[in-house]
Amino acid sequence: MRNFYKKLAMIGLAPFLLLSCKEKQIPANYPDWAKNAVIYEVNTRQYTPEGTFKAFEAHLPRLKELGVDILWFMPIHPIGIVKRKVPEGRTESLGSYYSVKDYKGINPEFGTEADFKELVDKAHSMGFKVIIDWVANHTAWDNAWITEHPDWYKQDSAGHIVSAFDWTDVAKLNYDNKDMRKAMIESMKYWIDKCNIDGFRCDVAGEVPADFWDQARAELEKTKPLFMLAENEDKPELYKKAFDAAYGWGMHSIMHEVYQGKRPFSDIVKQVFKVDSIMPKYALQMNFVTNHDENSWNGTAWEKFGTGLDNFTILTYTLPGIPLIYSGQEVGLDKRLQFFIKDSIDWKGKDLSPFLKTLNDLKHNNEALWNPPFGGKFIPIDNTEPEKILTFMRIKGKHHVLVALNMSSEEVKFRFKTSKVDGEYTDIFAKVNISVNSSNLDLSLPPWAYWVVESK
Repeated sequence: MRNFYKKLAMIGLAPFLLLSCKEKQIPANYPDWAKNAVIYEVNTRQYTPEGTFKAFEAHLPRLKELGVDILWFMPIHPIGIVKRKVPEGRTESLGSYYSVKDYKGINPEFGTEADFKELVDKAHSMGFKVIIDWVANHTAWDNAWITEHPDWYKQDSAGHIVSAFDWTDVAKLNYDNKDMRKAMIESMKYWIDKCNIDGFRCDVAGEVPADFWDQARAELEKTKPLFMLAENEDKPELYKKAFDAAYGWGMHSIMHEVYQGKRPFSDIVKQVFKVDSIMPKYALQMNFVTNHDENSWNGTAWEKFGTGLDNFTILTYTLPGIPLIYSGQEVGLDKRLQFFIKDSIDWKGKDLSPFLKTLNDLKHNNEALWNPPFGGKFIPIDNTEPEKILTFMRIKGKHHVLVALNMSSEEVKFRFKTSKVDGEYTDIFAKVNISVNSSNLDLSLPPWAYWVVESK
């Protein structure tokens, strides 16, 4: 890795370097407000003891101060009762958000439609955008569509409606049916018309045909420009017309394995160029250290990244893409929230708000870190300790961000090996000015420590 570009060429990634510099066209319907945005995922059920929209509303000023831009609400709809999953050892369950009983209804746990509209209006007045989770692949077994339109569902050879995967609490929809497609788009449009939402996070989007999503976005945007996030990353066709952003599952997995010592951190850099070569035009990747799936099923951010959590969080902001904060992440949420039952977040944890606010401010104000295609180029930087220190830059015009991360459990001294880094900077965390000269600047980072500076 001492000659980084030579190694990339040897493993066949040289084309990614060229493709990463390609000009990406910006479609006319791209929402300008998304270009430097930060997403925040709201788990309404677990957010407060009350678990309601009104109780969450009290947190809006805090989230505004934190620097959040887009509020993504996990599904807001009524949850099916028929075949509802019950956790092991329990006799009752509130059910999965993703088992939707009525696409045009509100889960009574959370309040009323008027409560949600009031919340959206309040969020808009404070400068937030609001997107809601949309489950288009399947419904609950007691959704009215089941009895009214059984042909809207996938069926086996005996004519029985089937579940999606092994998710026994839901029934899979049939996208060969044009009437069902029309009804689905009408249901999505309902929330734009009624509550003026700004887009959708679409659950298991890759399981739904891409041409449906193309059709849906074209219809929905007759009303207003939207931001569309797909829970998918392996189907580039979804991002040609329908979606603005993809899940960074691959990057998340690589970062976890890097922390475990199972992969070299150079694989993080390879993934950046791989994603850039695959994603079309303006599409971007959502980067995260945690979300509701990871937290509930695979482990908390602390479990997965331990003492390296700050470094990997910094990567979610400084690598190309749009960062995600999950409910409770700002107080170091260190428990796996139950998925099917009430399990409120403890807001008395470690306050990480200053750390995240600093990163949010940097994301907003430094154009080098803006979301593709508005942001700057990603440039790996060679250093004298390439097996322990990850160094790279983001550059757009006069806007520079230089990052050094100690990816090891020991203190490391190093120097940069290129004059590309030379210049006058401000340390974003220490708030001090520093002159960087690669020929004589010796840096030292404690275990899993970080150093992030931006040009003055």
